[in-house]
Amino acid sequence: MKDFRKFYIDGKWVEAARSHDFTVINPANEEAVATISLGGAADVDQAVGAAKRAFESYSETSPEQRLALLRRAIELYKAKLEEMAATISQEMGAPIALARKAQAPAGLGHLLETAKVLEQFKFEELKGSTLMRKEPVGVCGLITPWNWPMNQVVAKVAPALAAGCTMVLKPSEFAPLSSYLFAQILHEAEVPAGVFNLVSGEGPTVGAAIAAHPDIAMVSFTGSTRAGVSVAQTAAPTVKRVTQELGGKSANIILDDADFDKAVAQGVQECFRNTGQSCNAPTRMLIPRSRMVAAVATAKKSAEGTKVGDPSAEDTHVGPLANKAQFEKVQRLIEKGIEEGAKLVAGGAGRPDGLLKGYFVKPTIFADVRNDMTIAREEIFGPVLCMIPYEDENDAVRIANDSPYGLSGFVTSGNLERAHRVAKRMRTGNVHINGARVDFAGCFGGYKQSGNGREWGEAGLEEFLELKTIFGYATVAK
Repeated sequence: MKDFRKFYIDGKWVEAARSHDFTVINPANEEAVATISLGGAADVDQAVGAAKRAFESYSETSPEQRLALLRRAIELYKAKLEEMAATISQEMGAPIALARKAQAPAGLGHLLETAKVLEQFKFEELKGSTLMRKEPVGVCGLITPWNWPMNQVVAKVAPALAAGCTMVLKPSEFAPLSSYLFAQILHEAEVPAGVFNLVSGEGPTVGAAIAAHPDIAMVSFTGSTRAGVSVAQTAAPTVKRVTQELGGKSANIILDDADFDKAVAQGVQECFRNTGQSCNAPTRMLIPRSRMVAAVATAKKSAEGTKVGDPSAEDTHVGPLANKAQFEKVQRLIEKGIEEGAKLVAGGAGRPDGLLKGYFVKPTIFADVRNDMTIAREEIFGPVLCMIPYEDENDAVRIANDSPYGLSGFVTSGNLERAHRVAKRMRTGNVHINGARVDFAGCFGGYKQSGNGREWGEAGLEEFLELKTIFGYATVAK
């Protein structure tokens, strides 16, 4: 079993201020794989102190110096890509094929895109006699979840480094091992001491200490809406900047001119991807009422053809949920869907046949779902799809927007102009047209209770900068 009981603070691996061990569990077999320490306010204070001292010099480094650091990290990350994929698969249960194809490469993708943005980014612009100057916001607290570990960690760390900020990272205690590997990558890339610090721990202790700390200028948080509200409330007395990427209940509008069999099958698999543990997963499939019977048959076939099992097997589509608490939550919500009268088309409560250990769930599809049902309102975060009928295009948009969330949306149509029209009417931070994948050069974030602020690309870098105006900076000829 691996021992990761030290924290990375001020360029060194140091002991926790107080011993508090936590066992990291492999969700596929419920066996212990590592021991970490759960930190506390004293550890956060030590890390923030290191970051505050480092900010004085790191904030004055040139973009070229910061770009060189990112490029060193990129090469080291490439060399450890397979190790990173295996680590993520073990700690949170992602099928190894997905870990190799998407989970581990996501971190590399953010490093590459941030470096590309930094190459061209203008930190100063003269407008007449006035200088508009973008400066690093300060010491940043970064709080990340377990579902896409490197995607969310590097989407914060890379732009913070590029901006000239220093930081304290709190990864999820359920999937911290990839973050320890990433800390090793940054150490080998010669990140200056104190610029990047890592303290493991729980939200109510380490997360709260980060949010409340007076020397932290910004908190970037990814997680549940409930936890995001708590972070914002804790941060409010110190008037620090808070950016949040929170929950989602994304609608997938399949219009009546789409290739239905293809669109429904793809929608099912996209919902089940990463075992449904994606905040932007298309968990509400909106189908014309007249096409529902055929769509349900296609969805059922797709679900029943989905292989659930050992995430280390190359042909596994769906692995376990990441932890016991999530397994129990998904089971409760499946039972709630049955109780409220949704039609169970595939899956249901309990583990799949033959899987007696591990946090595995059955890929589940509900039809005849009303948008006011619990399973259509709450983020389930498991491989559970709700199929909802609509009458016409306007009704589809109305149902899609009738949600407290607004993170992502999906539209499939045989007419691209029609898809454009519908996409622009959806109250979400991003929309996928005809199955388009994400683009790290774009931006990611949501409307409503899905959060505020944006990550990825140039927009993500801007979040870590303050805008200063210097009047009379230059003499303007009259």
